[in-house]
Amino acid sequence: MTSLLISQLANGLVLGGLYVLIAIGLSIIFGLLGIVNFAHGAFFALGAYFGLTLYNQFGWPAVILAPFLVGALGMIIERLLIRRLYDKDPLVSLIVTFALALLIEAATRVIWGGLGQPFNQPEWLSGIFLWGPVLITRYRFTVFLVTVLLLIGLWAFMQFTPYGRILRAGSRDPEMVGLLGIRLPRVLTAVFGLGCCLAGIAGVLAAPLWTVYPAMQEGAIMPAFVVVTIGGLGSFAGAVIAGLLVGVVTTMTIQFEPEAANAVMYIFMAVVLLLRPRGLLGERWERFE
Repeated sequence: MTSLLISQLANGLVLGGLYVLIAIGLSIIFGLLGIVNFAHGAFFALGAYFGLTLYNQFGWPAVILAPFLVGALGMIIERLLIRRLYDKDPLVSLIVTFALALLIEAATRVIWGGLGQPFNQPEWLSGIFLWGPVLITRYRFTVFLVTVLLLIGLWAFMQFTPYGRILRAGSRDPEMVGLLGIRLPRVLTAVFGLGCCLAGIAGVLAAPLWTVYPAMQEGAIMPAFVVVTIGGLGSFAGAVIAGLLVGVVTTMTIQFEPEAANAVMYIFMAVVLLLRPRGLLGERWERFE
């Protein structure tokens, strides 16, 4: 029983890591742009589809380009559509991005078809790791390792680079950033592209674990909103902690009470919000209050 619990804990951390990647992008976009991006899960699905297409055409090395293509597409959409929503009511952005999600899903059905498509993991990552009581596949372990490295790199970028400081300052006081001579529209475009790129990375990593199908965005967007809400809006550390907790809680529930697996994350969110209405590490953001 102990070995089963530890193995499920490891699998939960992998799932939580994917949730963190999706939620971090969503949190960054909300923190700086003030946009509740309901289409974020669609960019996750596009990452999986772009990765699958590149893999079929050029092999695994080309898959690394998929998240950058998703990020570039996100920047184009920000310039053409999202930018018009910044001074609108938050409900407008929610409706528009929801419509965008439906549009992207319909486009994936037209381009790639409505049936699920397998995306096999690399052969060199097949097999399992067995470390004492821990049993985990090589691919899942690699996904978790890549997630950790990406999060460390993103944290270092936000903390120690001039661009990261601009992003953190702009999320709190965009008018002051503009007064300092920084062209904020370009920053906003880059931020939206970065958030979409992170969702694309999660889609590529999740594709061999999930079947690639148009509605896979639904399995990503709701956990992402739950993670952001539990962690606290705009909190990087909160999203990381909440994502790992949600992944572990969900995996454990699947093991011991599968009928409740779909509801457990929402119950967890409700409990946290009753105790901490702003989330685990949420702060007051005057810009949105």
